[in-house]
Amino acid sequence: MRLSWTAFTELLRCTLLGHLRNRLALVLAVAFIPVWIAVARLCTSDVVVRVWLDAVSAPVSARASQVGQVASALGAITMVAGFITFTETFQSRQMDRRLLLAGYPRLPMLLAKLAAVALTASLLAFYTTILLWISLPVRHTGPLALALAGAGLAYGGIGLLLGSLVRGELEGFFLIIMLSLVDTGLQNPVFNTLMDVTGVAALPLYGVNQLALSSALTPHVPWSHGLLSLTWSATTAALALLVLHTHRPSRSPWSLRSRFRPS
Repeated sequence: MRLSWTAFTELLRCTLLGHLRNRLALVLAVAFIPVWIAVARLCTSDVVVRVWLDAVSAPVSARASQVGQVASALGAITMVAGFITFTETFQSRQMDRRLLLAGYPRLPMLLAKLAAVALTASLLAFYTTILLWISLPVRHTGPLALALAGAGLAYGGIGLLLGSLVRGELEGFFLIIMLSLVDTGLQNPVFNTLMDVTGVAALPLYGVNQLALSSALTPHVPWSHGLLSLTWSATTAALALLVLHTHRPSRSPWSLRSRFRPS
């Protein structure tokens, strides 16, 4: 038990330090999110639009610029959380193999990475909520923050899974960008007013998008929709654990040669 706790805390510390050393990730977190929200505010008109929200089972009237800012904030968090988690997971794979060979337990290793994802998503959500609160007349700040954190958790889990599976960084970046663009594009009520595209409810951002828009623009708070992102996070975490569990790191040919070299 003590070994597992020590492994968890040490791996969590190393993971968080890896995030802090990633300068590109810090720049994206600090600069990209407010810039993306500002672009949505400047490039979207103030015309009042009526959008259908499944969470409240009714159409909602709001300015297109306000709707666009909430949707853009969700999209920015998905990209930043996905990039941060994927980059750290991909770059630490060699170290993870060495730790497994050294006898570190697998479950604390994954739990440490999940804890880092949760902390990252929480910080990004707190920062983005402040930005939206400054820019919008947000009705329910707490539920909006939970929705943003759910978006970070969902795509952080996807980044964790891709970082464990893909063979190159370019493939991982491409998959995260394409999934985020498709997801945010279909979930944005400014472009998809009726929200009636088949299969849109199965995408990672569906639940948190409904919770975020309802919390920011209506007096309703559909808590149940926010739980859908936890389903995505739990699924990707379980798949990452399966990948880690089935992976059997082998010693390099050089280490085996040196081990059995005759004296």
